[in-house]
Amino acid sequence: MARAGPAPRQRRRRGPYSSLVPPAPPTPGHAVTGAEAAAAAAAAERGLRLAARIVLSCARSARLRRGAGSPGRRAASRLRSQRCLLPPDSLHLSGAKVSPGGCCFSDFGEETRKLFGKRGGCSWRRERWGSLLGIVRALSPGERLPPAASPHSGGRNSLARPSQPRCGGGAPSQPCRCCRNLPGAATTRSDTSGIARFSGTMATPRRRTKKKASFDHSPDSLPLRSSGRQAKKKATETTDEDEDGSSEKKYRRCEKSGCTVACPVCFASASERCAKNGYTSRWYHLSCGEHFCNECFDHYYRSHKDGYDKYTTWKKIWTSNGKTEPSPKAFMADQQLPYWPETSDHCCLPEDLRVSEVSNHWWYSMLILPPLLKDSVAAPLLSAYYPDCVGMSPSCASTHRAAGSTSPGKLEPSKAAPSAPAPGMNRYFQPFYQPNECGKALCVRPDVMELDELYEFPEYSRDPTMYLALRNLILALWFTNCKEALTPQKCIPHIIVRGLVRIRCVQEVERILYFMTRKGLINTGVLNVGTDQHLLPKDYHNKSVIIIGAGPAGLAAARQLHNFGIKVTVLEAKDRIGGRVWDDKSFKGVTVGRGAQIVNGCINNPVALMCEQLGISMHKFGERCDLIQEGGRITDPTIDKRMDFHFNALLDVVSEWRKDKTQLQDVPLGEKIEEIYKAFIQESGIQFSELEQQVLHFHLSNLEYACGSSLHQVSARSWDHNEFFAQFAGDHTLLTPGYSVIIEKLAEGLDIRLESPVQSIDYSGDEVQVTMTDGTGCTAQKVLVTVPLALLQKGAIHFSPPLSDKKMKAINSLGAGIIEKIALQFPYRFWDSKVQGADFFGHVPPSAGKRGLFAVFYDMDPQKKQSVLMSVVAGEAVASVRTLDDKQVLQQCMAALRELFKEQEVPDPTKYFVTRWSTDPWIQMAYSFVKTGGSGEAYDILAEEIQGMVFFAGEATNRHFPQTVTGAYLSGVREASKIAAF
Repeated sequence: MARAGPAPRQRRRRGPYSSLVPPAPPTPGHAVTGAEAAAAAAAAERGLRLAARIVLSCARSARLRRGAGSPGRRAASRLRSQRCLLPPDSLHLSGAKVSPGGCCFSDFGEETRKLFGKRGGCSWRRERWGSLLGIVRALSPGERLPPAASPHSGGRNSLARPSQPRCGGGAPSQPCRCCRNLPGAATTRSDTSGIARFSGTMATPRRRTKKKASFDHSPDSLPLRSSGRQAKKKATETTDEDEDGSSEKKYRRCEKSGCTVACPVCFASASERCAKNGYTSRWYHLSCGEHFCNECFDHYYRSHKDGYDKYTTWKKIWTSNGKTEPSPKAFMADQQLPYWPETSDHCCLPEDLRVSEVSNHWWYSMLILPPLLKDSVAAPLLSAYYPDCVGMSPSCASTHRAAGSTSPGKLEPSKAAPSAPAPGMNRYFQPFYQPNECGKALCVRPDVMELDELYEFPEYSRDPTMYLALRNLILALWFTNCKEALTPQKCIPHIIVRGLVRIRCVQEVERILYFMTRKGLINTGVLNVGTDQHLLPKDYHNKSVIIIGAGPAGLAAARQLHNFGIKVTVLEAKDRIGGRVWDDKSFKGVTVGRGAQIVNGCINNPVALMCEQLGISMHKFGERCDLIQEGGRITDPTIDKRMDFHFNALLDVVSEWRKDKTQLQDVPLGEKIEEIYKAFIQESGIQFSELEQQVLHFHLSNLEYACGSSLHQVSARSWDHNEFFAQFAGDHTLLTPGYSVIIEKLAEGLDIRLESPVQSIDYSGDEVQVTMTDGTGCTAQKVLVTVPLALLQKGAIHFSPPLSDKKMKAINSLGAGIIEKIALQFPYRFWDSKVQGADFFGHVPPSAGKRGLFAVFYDMDPQKKQSVLMSVVAGEAVASVRTLDDKQVLQQCMAALRELFKEQEVPDPTKYFVTRWSTDPWIQMAYSFVKTGGSGEAYDILAEEIQGMVFFAGEATNRHFPQTVTGAYLSGVREASKIAAF
């Protein structure tokens, strides 16, 4: 018997992957005879799988010539040649939308997407793979295929075994899931762009009856499939081989250097003269295991061929939406390769050999074209980009652009509109930068890998398309539903791409998802997972961590580590959790924060994310803020705007001055502003009125409120160091339920030990020893310190070995800012008639000495039903109230209110409180600032870990977002990522 290609591999394992292969179009009523099946089984047992396949093919061809009617054969042949132009009503793909002209460009319904994510009950790494069938036959719509239309085939050069049952476990009437076609497509025909035909080991299809050649067509000889140019030459060669008694089939290897396939097989089978697994003048390489022959190339590329219309239609769509050049290879990869979904683990068929190669490191480097996802969830968020630049196929309807729209990726800066959220997505979720957009915190460029991503995935540095496609998909899925943990199993149904590369994508999505989870980009917030549903693999679980402090930073880190599967113990010195987050709920109908309660910038703010997870809303502050003078007069808005302009001009001059200054040349911000102000008055000759000077002091008091300190202590060189980084944009809001709702949810299920102040931390050994003030102690592999900056400056915790001089210098170069708050509840809303529904109003200080004393009053009830006002004391005014008791502070506040509303009666409050953060032994501050002579680099130095054992978090360790609950929370997430990675 003639050699039927390369010998099969020594051992053919029955692995977890199998392929579904479309057979030759079956003839109703035809069945392979017992002798033919026995011959095929004997050949298969001898390892010559391809030879057995040829025996069956030749026998079927002979029986077709003897018994099948010629009109039917001609009809089937004509339909195969026009399969790309099937009318829409002949396609019954589950959930598919067929474009006019019969060309389906892969818009998938829910049933199809579910099939792509179907699992067989085993671990996801062991699941089976098979290519979906797309059998095109000359059937009327709705006609059923006979059972023989769904055989199995395994491997690159294997064949279906007639003598073996289709599946090993189950009655013939109930085959396993891997034997079933798509829902709704098992009984009908499909086009080549829907659920595609298998590309690897096509059974020989029916052909037109040709004139008998001068060589034998017996089952023992090889059926030659070649181009017309080679027919005569191959016939002569075969005749010569017959004379020698050793006929041998001619093959042509793939010309791609490094391709491991010895005998390529054409997956397309589009041309009547398709080479199949025979000889062709050239093999076109898409990947190791996926090739198409020169005849199928001509079928689509040559204008006189039947497939040319479909290729040109696809090319027009690709060109109008994409950036890359359309090519026949891109067409084949986007429209002709088969899909590879996961099948059941109950199937007993052997694994396709090509599947095991996909996991090898070299396989991806041999991929000609990167994968482009179809119908990605990220498409609505990335409509301003070229789809193929962000890992999506330009041929899908979800990436189509309206006629006449601006070219994606080329928006002018002035025309770059903010991204609109996808339907059902929170309006504050904008995970991707739009073209020419910048300065938005926690955004990623969908077309570029970040530095930490390149460090983690260096293999994608040359071509990041696959990584970008999967990363963008994961981000879109997370922000579409952030209330549930995102797992690889939830991502897999949305990975819709043709070819073996889908297997690689499914394998890679797990790595990428775990990386993004560890970094806190997804699966974060108040998400609480069960003990058996940890977000990271078991490799991360063999750690123990002690967290000192149960504020936003400590609880954020504890929640992340707990969800990762790491053992966490939280030690808190106070009798409550929250740290500088402390809500007072004793006021009727209103929650007032003694600490933080305002959210500055909601777009991509993790506070907005956690509010979405909890189902709570925030109140957006209005822009109106009337400035009321003592005596009750409202300041003219034009004066306010004029002095606001001069105030910002003073800061602009400070920014110009500091450009060439070193830390040694630094001066206090307050002194610099006074110097510039005096110089301006002297040079310009402008004289401000007394009211204008008072309004200027009001704006300076707001600056002191933002810094948390008197301007005479703040660095003129680095007072706004964080503004060099992207900040949170969008609305400024009031968290009406209070931050305590978030804090309590973060602490849910954690091991928190209250009233456990820490005295010392000893990290000299293999483990960290933490000792409390009562003498008790505990040990762990790592410790995270989240205590306020003021406690570190005063040495409240003893470190052994001591902290380095560099870290101590950084700690002392930052300032521990102080602000105090006062809240008052009244019997009625006496201020409404003057402020007319504004969320806050300003108090113009009568003199520079009273600057910062009750400068702004906030209305704490957005519904305007309860009568609660809250005000702040900042700057040098903090020192003036420190020696007063609460009643004295209340009297000063009421005196100010009565001056502002002098024309009416102001009632006495029914309830009030005054904060004392500066005297709290375990707090002693509000938030940090850069002192004169310091720099923003101190935040980074303070955040550095020590020997991989001692870590630091808190708002004073976040250089990008200091002074905020958001900054504290993100620092905890950052340290949790570092601890998990160590």
